[in-house]
Amino acid sequence: MNREVENWLSSAGSDLRAAEDMLKAGHCLHTVFLCHLAVEKGLKARVREITGRTPPKTHDLINLVRLSGLCLPDQLLDFIGRLSGASVATRYPEDLMETSKLYSSDVAEGYLRRTEEVIQWIARQLKS
Repeated sequence: MNREVENWLSSAGSDLRAAEDMLKAGHCLHTVFLCHLAVEKGLKARVREITGRTPPKTHDLINLVRLSGLCLPDQLLDFIGRLSGASVATRYPEDLMETSKLYSSDVAEGYLRRTEEVIQWIARQLKS
């Protein structure tokens, strides 16, 4: 596996572990934010692998899926769409208290578990 691809994937794993730590600490918005970041980096690993170029500086997960050439299972693609929508709210909460109510511990844990599935699925698609 190319070194830059490995770096993107390793960074995604690091963000995933940080998301777990944030969940344990009760920081649910940070958990969801880090889930988005992990998926973003996982997709960028694939974009780097197939294009041979550094991925674009974007947070748009749907665009990264398109650029990656991956054909994700419907349930993972649906999740990525939800995660993409959650990104703006968790990144730039207009009303922190109201936004926090949307992302309870149970909701954040659900995002975390699905993110783990996405990262594992992407990792299996990468060349060894």
